Amino acid sequence: MTRPSADPSATDDAHAAAHAAPVSSDHANRGDWRYLAGLSLGALGIVYGDIGTSPLYALRESFLAEHGVTASPANVLGVLSMIFWALVLVISIKYLVYIVRADNRGEGGILALTALITPTRALGRGRWGLVVLGLFGTALLYGDGMLTPAVSVLSAVEGLSVITPAFDPYIVPITITILTLLFLVQRRGTGSVGRVFGPLTLVWFALLATLGVWHIVQAPEVLTAVSPLHAVRFFADNGWHAFLVMGSVFLVVTGGEALYADMGHFGRRPIRLAWFVIVLPALLLNYFGQGALVLRDPTAIANPFYRMAPPWALLPVVILATAATVIASQALISGAFSLTLQAVQLGYSPRMRIEHTSARERGQIYVPAVNWTLMVCCIGLVLGFRSSSALAAAYGIAVTTTMSITTVLFYFVARERWQWSSGRAMAIAGAFLLIDMAFWGANLLKIPNGGWFPIVVGAVVFTLLVTWKRGRQILQRRLRENAPDRAEFLASLMRHPPHRVPGTAVFMYGSDRQAPPALLHNLKHNKVLHQRVVFLVVSTLEIPFVTAEQRSQVTALDHGMWQVDLRYGFMEEIDIPAALATIREDGLSFVPMETTYFLGRETVIASGHPGMALWRERLFAVLSRNAQSATAFFRLPPNRVVELGAQVEI
Repeated sequence: MTRPSADPSATDDAHAAAHAAPVSSDHANRGDWRYLAGLSLGALGIVYGDIGTSPLYALRESFLAEHGVTASPANVLGVLSMIFWALVLVISIKYLVYIVRADNRGEGGILALTALITPTRALGRGRWGLVVLGLFGTALLYGDGMLTPAVSVLSAVEGLSVITPAFDPYIVPITITILTLLFLVQRRGTGSVGRVFGPLTLVWFALLATLGVWHIVQAPEVLTAVSPLHAVRFFADNGWHAFLVMGSVFLVVTGGEALYADMGHFGRRPIRLAWFVIVLPALLLNYFGQGALVLRDPTAIANPFYRMAPPWALLPVVILATAATVIASQALISGAFSLTLQAVQLGYSPRMRIEHTSARERGQIYVPAVNWTLMVCCIGLVLGFRSSSALAAAYGIAVTTTMSITTVLFYFVARERWQWSSGRAMAIAGAFLLIDMAFWGANLLKIPNGGWFPIVVGAVVFTLLVTWKRGRQILQRRLRENAPDRAEFLASLMRHPPHRVPGTAVFMYGSDRQAPPALLHNLKHNKVLHQRVVFLVVSTLEIPFVTAEQRSQVTALDHGMWQVDLRYGFMEEIDIPAALATIREDGLSFVPMETTYFLGRETVIASGHPGMALWRERLFAVLSRNAQSATAFFRLPPNRVVELGAQVEI
């Protein structure tokens, strides 16, 4: 029922303005520092929840026994130097200076970026490779969304073992209970909980900084780790083992892609302000504080974060850490919901049941199928790996791959949207890609120890995305092969007009040039035509939002007929009755009890026809049967819908 814009040039023009149009929150109330501070505080919980919980396990994982690197002073300074420069180069420079500028009308994320550089008419110029890259990166984010809640919450709850080993048997059950409750409350929406995310996360970052400063003053020599020479010496002294450690050091920047994906909620300026004023200083102070502790007591490397806290404060720290990891998990779960909405709107996923949990905030949605899948997988990961160290061994490969793909896509944005020279674009993107590939190579070594999981999840999701997209293209082609030209059909119809009945009939179809199959079936079986006939095409553009002026276009045809085109952005929910109610044309009205919607419902049958492999055709048929009904997806009144079915072989 949805298709790309019938006018590719209009879409391209919209894209050309995408970079020039600033994010709304960046220009609204620019002079109001309180407004900016409020947005920055909100960004703490939503945008930086993931990266803010990395101190729970990142430094500890860098000194695992299998890495073959001891917690000697030289090695501690070397790892801290790598952490410092990873945060500066990957997050501060790559993402917050460059990548966030590549916004699609204010929205970020790899799928929005893919839509930005592959408008409809560009696909004919060999851009399918970029689409495939973007889709694969998108698919990998679902694996990340399963691993992050599991490893974050489990690492926080493991702090109970530092208090007393008596808690050891209860770590996994407590983690599963917290995760279960987290997923159960999703249907209620995050609005009320979200109001405390920012302040609570601010307390968390204050704790990180306080603990860090307390230990740094006891071993101030740890601050020399800002020199990259320590990282160079670390590689010179440890060789291959230093490369292994890079896979764990990468854990400190795993929130970079989530940061970019959540950009549309707050805008560039608040996100940058929160990072440079609060998040980066707090993270660096805490990592250096952990390093200072290990310099004085190498045995503290077993769990340096919790060993930083005095014994009397351990329980409050564990509780606050658990709350912080729940917030980080919530951000990724909400991100998975938004990603699914984008995939559905862009035609890469079957229609799904999407519930709106806020009457005021359209971005607050709940996708039951995604929620329960994530819950089952998260609990399964906790039961299967049973420790945050084991889970961390599986964590990173999906994020490094997605970050690398983002860098490649960024190169094309810089060349084509910003008109950078090839030398400048290659120099900057190449430098970022070199860093990405170094981390990627180090994380490849995690595949035998669990890194295969996000790859398998990504491969499954990618297969579903491309199969649905390709299947819909084949299905539309099959339908159009037998559909007559609309103009000729209507001309012949009016030469022998059928009986006209009162009311308005809306025929939804993806083409404005052919007669809708539902119209043909209605005439064949009912032999009547309504007084007002509307041919409705719903288009999803490669931009996140469409203005009210762009929403609809009405073209009057002869004999009481109209062509209506409705346009939506890929971040918007479609409500056809609401959109039609805004249309004011002479002779055309959409009185709810006088309007009937005619839909075609195709039963897909796999066949030996050229198109896709037989197993993919069967998969597409299963997806098609289980997709949400068009009535529910387009918010049509069920008692005003007539569905006319047909079997189609693909």
